[in-house]
Amino acid sequence: MRRVLAFNYVLKGPDGNVLDASERNQPLPFLEGSGQIIPKLEEEIKNLQEGEKKTVKIAAADAYGEVRENMFMDVPKEELSHIPLEIGTHLRLELGEGEHIVRISKISDTHVTLDGNHPLAGQPLEFDVEMVLVREATTDEILHGHPHGLHGNQGH
Repeated sequence: MRRVLAFNYVLKGPDGNVLDASERNQPLPFLEGSGQIIPKLEEEIKNLQEGEKKTVKIAAADAYGEVRENMFMDVPKEELSHIPLEIGTHLRLELGEGEHIVRISKISDTHVTLDGNHPLAGQPLEFDVEMVLVREATTDEILHGHPHGLHGNQGH
């Protein structure tokens, strides 16, 4: 039996600052075993019952991975002359094997450094979780690989 679980969360970085949180009265649903949330987080919360709370600390390697040097690319500035260049700006690039989101991490006189790492790569994370729903997944949800709303009755 596969299940749909839904939880409220507050995500904090290593400095304790809040990085993200679920919207009030809008818990995050996921289909168990479908890879929709960080695997280590799923492992830590999958046995919670409705109403239970837990703080889960996840090492960077088990979250979004360590920062990988091969994900940085220096591009001549003139190749990006069509966009405003600002550190922190995200760009969508068409590379040989598909589309990638990168972030401008450095700008020099001649080059722009693009960072293809996940924005949270290299950071240990802390989730404060409250499980709000645990139910059996519907046949359609299992076939489609994702929940159809909190109660399994929302279409696409």
